[in-house]
Amino acid sequence: MSDAVRAVPAVERDPAFEGGPEEVLEVGRRDYVDLAPAHRPRRQSLRGFDPIYTDIVDYIVRCTHRIWDERDIGLIYTHYTHNADVYYNLRSVHSREDIVLDTIQRLVAYPERRGMATQVIWRGNDVDGFYTSHLVTGSGRHTQTGPLGKPTGRRFTSRGAADCMIFENRIYREWIVADGMAMARQLGLNPHAMAEAQAREMLASGQAPTDIGENRRMLGQLPPEAEPDLSLAHTETEAWCLRWLHEVWNRRMLGTIRTAYASNVQWHGPLMKELYGPAAVLHQTLALLGTIPDGAYMPQHICSNPSEEGGEKLAIRWVMEGHHLGHGPLLGAPTGARLFLLGITHLRVVDRKVVDEWTVYDEMALLTQVKLHELAAA
Repeated sequence: MSDAVRAVPAVERDPAFEGGPEEVLEVGRRDYVDLAPAHRPRRQSLRGFDPIYTDIVDYIVRCTHRIWDERDIGLIYTHYTHNADVYYNLRSVHSREDIVLDTIQRLVAYPERRGMATQVIWRGNDVDGFYTSHLVTGSGRHTQTGPLGKPTGRRFTSRGAADCMIFENRIYREWIVADGMAMARQLGLNPHAMAEAQAREMLASGQAPTDIGENRRMLGQLPPEAEPDLSLAHTETEAWCLRWLHEVWNRRMLGTIRTAYASNVQWHGPLMKELYGPAAVLHQTLALLGTIPDGAYMPQHICSNPSEEGGEKLAIRWVMEGHHLGHGPLLGAPTGARLFLLGITHLRVVDRKVVDEWTVYDEMALLTQVKLHELAAA
């Protein structure tokens, strides 16, 4: 999909859409039955999409529910291309059949899991393609033997997010971020044992750690760039957001948090943390930077929609690269391991102040990379 969304020629429009202003539903304040209605007419041009879908939010929410909650796994064959790329923090999948196999394995372990859409932020049209950022809160009970071992019977709640690129009813590229550490802790499992087991599997399959040296945060002995790359932005609010993120994460101007966030901001983070106020946001930022003190924060995509609650909602997919050079409660003493972190952040911004932040990244992925570094060195 082109980042520059062009005007859609009238001759290309979906004949099921009668025209007029598009009325795409917003997830935040609506029940599932409203987001995936039985008799709502099509409210957005969706050329090439199945007739059941009324807009792009309906598409991503409803097809996820049909595949995961209604167990219609076979819909993957009509909703993903045969060569779809799916990227996780530590691995990737490059065929539709592997997506089917992954889905079956996860449903075996958590047959009671329900994934509830928290919000969908999107961009695009049915000519250039759509981009959706789908935030999900999953809950259930660990009742079957699966990827996390023998069943514990315990309940869990964790956040996840998926960014999808979609064209004519099929997802052809997807980035998935799940909070594996939250799952491990809630199920009473040993994170270090789990991370080491996964690292051993990676090493056995030939995935040795790779250290490419410096990241792009600084060029040689020069300081970080004063301005970020704004080519990703489509609106002034998106450009504003990229600027203060660059100030905080790359230029280490953490005082910017006081001006970018509202005094009553609520921060919804990994491990299902719910924190309040700029001081808490500063603490969490320092915790991650303290573990990866040379980390470079690199936004990969940004999009935004007006919010019915006021202001705008933004979605940023980002990666962070650096080395384990600092002490932290999770990873312990510095090992020098090269670390890569994939994350997705959703914001609600009112009058250029962040009033809500939802950030998803997986601390288990960081721990696994440290274990891989140690195993390879041994």
